[in-house]
Amino acid sequence: MGILDGIVEWIAEQVMNILDLITTSVLGALGCSMDTFLRYFPAAESMYQVFLSLAIGLILLNWVWQLFKNYFAGAGIEAEDPLKLSMRSFIFLFLTFYAKDIVDLLLDIAGTPYSWILTEDLPPLKFADFNSVITVILGVCANGAVAITALILVLILAWNYIKLLFEAAERYILLGVLVYTAPVAFAMGSSQATGNIFKSWCRMLGGQFFLLLMNAWCLRLFTSMVGTFLANPLSL
Repeated sequence: MGILDGIVEWIAEQVMNILDLITTSVLGALGCSMDTFLRYFPAAESMYQVFLSLAIGLILLNWVWQLFKNYFAGAGIEAEDPLKLSMRSFIFLFLTFYAKDIVDLLLDIAGTPYSWILTEDLPPLKFADFNSVITVILGVCANGAVAITALILVLILAWNYIKLLFEAAERYILLGVLVYTAPVAFAMGSSQATGNIFKSWCRMLGGQFFLLLMNAWCLRLFTSMVGTFLANPLSL
């Protein structure tokens, strides 16, 4: 069993070293700042002007089309009130033109509690120590295939933590997509027929902010639990 114990211990050590590397790379990169998103998707910034032009064109096209429909209102064709339509179109034209500034302001607001969560002091965490701590506990509590049991627990820990990181990364990418397609979403608010699309976008953006905060909170709870456990492994 000595060779098996050595192999199992080496595998567990490599797993935890990889988890250490992932933690260091990912935790500080995700947040309500789009710097990381632009680093990996630089075309998003240049394509923003395309979406802005498209959004302005959609607003003007919808405005002209809805005004044109008023000529046939007597034939039973539904049309929006010209005055309300014009006011709504120019308001959302203004919002679309300044969509980036509006979204940046929302990112700053949501980024404040996110930074509070990330900057909270926690016990020091080093995942590479987890396997040895598990081995010590199991050695105290039981005899037999201690190394294999420790490896199973390490793999369970690593898999669940990586799933949390992947979910946070997924939320961050989706937030970036919503941010850099914001002009088109604002354009949808210029008409009553497409107003629900704009409302859905607003709900989705707010939901992504909330879920990103919850992901960061869960990750911090997880790391604080593991850090405390490593500091006092036998105090359970």
